[in-house]
Amino acid sequence: MSLPAPEEFLRIARGWADLGWVRALDVALAEQLHTLAPAPCSSCLLASVLVSHQAGQGHLLLNLTDTQRRPRAVIAVDPDTDRPDWPTPEALIDALVEPWASQLTAWAAVTDGAGSTPLVLIDDALYLRRYYRHETAVAEAVAHRLAEAPRLSADAVRPIADRLFPPADHPAEAAANATQKMACALAARSQFAVITGGPGTGKTNTVIRLLGLLQASALDAGHPTLRIRLAAPTGKAAARLDEAIGGQIDQLRTLDLPGGEALHQAIPREVTTLHRLLGARPGTRHFRHHAGHPLPLDMVVVDEASMVDIEMMTALLDALPAHARLVLLGDRDQLASVEAGAVLGRLCAQAEGGHYQAETAQWLQAATGEAVDSSLRDDTGRPLDQAIAMLRHSFRFDAGGGIGQLARAINTGDAQTALNILKAQDHDDLDYRGLHGADDPTVARLITSRADYPMRPAADAERAEWDAWATAILETAGQFQMLTPLRRGPFGADALNQQIEQALARTGQLGSAGPPGRWYAGRPVMVTGNDYGLKLMNGDIGITLRVPAPFGDPEQGEDLRVAFRSEGRVRWVLPSRLQHVETVYAMTVHKSQGSEFAHTALIVPDTAPPVLTRELIYTAVTRARERFTLLCASDRVLTQAIQRQVTRQSQLFS
Repeated sequence: MSLPAPEEFLRIARGWADLGWVRALDVALAEQLHTLAPAPCSSCLLASVLVSHQAGQGHLLLNLTDTQRRPRAVIAVDPDTDRPDWPTPEALIDALVEPWASQLTAWAAVTDGAGSTPLVLIDDALYLRRYYRHETAVAEAVAHRLAEAPRLSADAVRPIADRLFPPADHPAEAAANATQKMACALAARSQFAVITGGPGTGKTNTVIRLLGLLQASALDAGHPTLRIRLAAPTGKAAARLDEAIGGQIDQLRTLDLPGGEALHQAIPREVTTLHRLLGARPGTRHFRHHAGHPLPLDMVVVDEASMVDIEMMTALLDALPAHARLVLLGDRDQLASVEAGAVLGRLCAQAEGGHYQAETAQWLQAATGEAVDSSLRDDTGRPLDQAIAMLRHSFRFDAGGGIGQLARAINTGDAQTALNILKAQDHDDLDYRGLHGADDPTVARLITSRADYPMRPAADAERAEWDAWATAILETAGQFQMLTPLRRGPFGADALNQQIEQALARTGQLGSAGPPGRWYAGRPVMVTGNDYGLKLMNGDIGITLRVPAPFGDPEQGEDLRVAFRSEGRVRWVLPSRLQHVETVYAMTVHKSQGSEFAHTALIVPDTAPPVLTRELIYTAVTRARERFTLLCASDRVLTQAIQRQVTRQSQLFS
């Protein structure tokens, strides 16, 4: 077939949007571009629809050659929904005859980056200008920091590093300590660094010791201590790090570091979200801090960096003063950010192999007394590789434990081994259960049999007692979490939450099932949008409780309040003030990122949606600290998911 005329193509594209193959937004872009700069041919409009669609899927660009070679990899459609007068995107891509890049180059809406055209074409990669600008800005900012001379000499690092990581008796612990020690030193050496590793590999321990090293070095040299902030992408991730760092900081007191009490006071104990750190302006994509008004800091540490998208990373680097350090922590194998750009994944693409140059290896040995393994040496390694440290030993998952073995099998794409581990029932920390449809009572049974909440205070109790009670309830509720890959459909979070509410009502744990979204005591909710007035951020989790109104005055009766743990204290909020929340007995795996639960259960549906990938399964498994349950409606779908790996289209750090 041949390509239709531009006006006819736009009619076809609107049909694609009606069928859900692309977004209405993707078609609107093509229509607007054709109005502002009439396209010379339909292939240009097709490219604009596809590059917008790719952005919606988390990609930064559209690779023209790959798209022509494998069109279904860009938009896979069900042929049963095709209509005779609406050719599929695949059919139109197959109809391209002339070189696609040449046709785009002739269009006024496209340049090679010069000017302000909406689209940018670099060789074979087509970008929306916004993402081209972000990708370029991040690459340049990181390269600038990597080009700076080492901040600390090996001689200055060695005595402090030896105190921070004292010798261990057990060989496995000694090996893990050596890896953390080298990661700590490597991060201290550079103005930009990444520490990556799976759950329990000691990323938090390493970074707290890094802060101790830097502050001790400053105090030992007679310099002021560094102004440091700890941040995370979501409120959940920030709260989790906030809980984890207290004990790690206290351990530094036992290590006889230079600076004494001044050092401990200089290490931050509060974790904020990136939005709060940068000063997000409500109703806009802008922040109070930027290049013209930089953060008054010397260093920023970002945990759960896999969740940071390209736009947020651009904003963070833009707001950092030229002298400031940036350290990113995260698991490169987790799900990438929901928005476009897998920044941490691109940074850590070569982390497994190390690729340390001779100079780096020599510096590390002098700074730590530990030799870099020959398998990690590469004299052609990039400057970026010299600032990436990978932690490889997990303290959370025992080498023989089920969760650790399962996570490794999933990470390597070995679906058969993963199934064997699950079905063998040989591990106390794993449970496999088949699901017979979305309404299988097994799902609700896991929720309704959860641990009892702590006893309620007396009606006339002081506010502090109610705060302690709410804190205990939030901790109890956070011990177990049901996860699903989907938001909609019979196996989606919306349907599961309704099913669970109905089951709780039948067991008498709720007054009645009621309509979705109604408020009742015990309802767990997640904030789905930043609310600066209430100081609640996207991802914050609260639980609805019945309490005296006002506290301590039983004469006034009782009322419902939602308790959140925010900035180190309990925040009580009237339900009527919460405009953007959803029930979270079950939540999507994407929303669970940055969280950790004692027991996690994942539902695998009976069909394989595109979102169900190796990274998603791995992320769900590694949210569990002590026990993981798989509720599987189809072994075939699970196998397909483990074998399907996400590859975000990007040229960042390539």
